[in-house]
Formats: sequence, C-alpha cells, structure tokens
Amino acid sequence: MVRSSRGEASPGMWRREAGTVVRRVTAVPGPTAFAIIAGRHVPRVPTEWAPHSHPLHELVWVRGGTLTSRVEDRVFTVSEGHGLWMPAGVVHGGRATAGAEFHDAFFAPDRTPDAFAFEEPRAIAMTPLLESLLTHLSRTDLDAAARARAESVVFDVLRPSERQFALHLPGDPRIDAIAEALLDDPADGRSLEEWARWLGISDRTVTRAFRRATGLSFAQWRQVLRVHRALTLLSEGFDVTTVSETLGYAQPSSFIAAFRRIMGTTPGAFFDAADAVPQDVRNPVSRVQNS
Repeated sequence: MVRSSRGEASPGMWRREAGTVVRRVTAVPGPTAFAIIAGRHVPRVPTEWAPHSHPLHELVWVRGGTLTSRVEDRVFTVSEGHGLWMPAGVVHGGRATAGAEFHDAFFAPDRTPDAFAFEEPRAIAMTPLLESLLTHLSRTDLDAAARARAESVVFDVLRPSERQFALHLPGDPRIDAIAEALLDDPADGRSLEEWARWLGISDRTVTRAFRRATGLSFAQWRQVLRVHRALTLLSEGFDVTTVSETLGYAQPSSFIAAFRRIMGTTPGAFFDAADAVPQDVRNPVSRVQNS
C-alpha cells in the first residue's frame, strides 16, 4: 500500500509528499539572442516551485516521474510522452516527483511564430523528434547557423496534444471545501449527499455548483481527479492494484474502467506508449553541428 503522506496540505494541489523541498525560482530567463534555450534537471527529492512567471514562453516535460502544475483554477499533470506549454507572463506553481528527469525549454516571444501565441497553457505531444531537437539545443557548442536550423525544425514539429488534460477546480466557495478535501485524500468515498450534509447545504446545490463551475457532475469530477493522482502514482512504479486501493476503488477493474473512460486507454497501454519513446533519444540533427 502507498502510505498516506504526512506532508503539509497545499491549497489547490495534492498534499505535499514528506520531504518536499519548496523552492523559489531565482534564475528567471530574460531576453536572449536565441529563439530557444533548453535545459535538464534531476530533483533528488520531491520539489515544489512557488508561484512565479517568466518573460519567456516555457515548455516543460519529464522522464521517470510526473510534474504537477497549478495555474489559477486548473491543475495540470504532466506525464511521460507529454509536455506543458506555459505562455510568457502566466503565473504558475509546480511540483516534481523525486528523481524525475525534468526538462525545460524557454522560447523568446519575439522569435516564436504567431501560431504558438497561446494565451493559455497547452499540453504538447513530446514526440521523439521534438525531444531530440530540444536535447540538441541544450548543447553549448552549436554555432549560430546550426542552432537556427534546429530551431526552425522545432517550430515545424511542435504540436498541441490531442488530449488537453487539466483538472478544473470549482472556484466556488460553496463547494471548494469538497475539492480541497479530495485533493488531500482522493480515496474519500463520501457520497454527494454526505458531502452536502457536511457542508450544511442541499445535494441539489452541490450538483448544480459542480456542473456550473467545472462542466462535470460531481461523480465525473472526482473520477478525473483520481485519474490525475493515478498518473503520479503509476509513474512512481506502484502497480495497478495498489493504486486502485489507494484511490478508494473496490476492485482494480473498476479503476481500470474509470481510467479508460477518462484517458481513452488502459493504464498499462498509456504507460507502454510513453515508454516507447527512447530514454536517450538519438539526435538526428547532430550532424549539422559546425556545418
């Protein structure tokens, strides 16, 4: 079983894992001569970044873990095979699991094509070619011509993911306490009627408030929340049975069915697809170096 975390609760985010280090972003990239600056980090402990923004667009993706990001009333969970595009100036916080290989790339707004002028965060499909190109651009020995060629190909292959996976928080004071309680403990199995009694309001009020605030029924919203949490647990190596029990499902088959309804595939197939992307992608553009 996954042990319950005794970490501090963080409003609008999962309960912090014990030992989480909270950091402030100090080295915020500023104006640059390049269109794209890429890098890689491996947090040795669970790490949380306090809310911040950048003057550049940011693309983040992970290997061997997950990244959770909070933007206003939405929680994004970034797992392998997907990235998250954060537009310049958007305030966001983030949290990475321990040992996750954390990649980021910053894009100068004045050198980024208008097609990528997203006003809101977007999930990005991290194809092997895109990862390879951004890994190539993290090198420090590229001449200007080689860098320019690689950057132009990045913009050719960078595309939003078909699935824009975000958990919308209610942002309604009548039901926010339910959302916070379930973020703290996704396995809480209280019924809609029990939640309503706990808040001292009618179950009809809870139903209407969830539908109006999130576009989902209470039951649907809780399923989406549990799948978000499942992505993190599964990426950390917990098996389906353990994750199912941790999230409050009576049987693994019930969890698998819920995961399929939300994600369009089973947990095994979802992570098999992510694993199909090589961990150390060969760089097809390395030959342009110094050409």
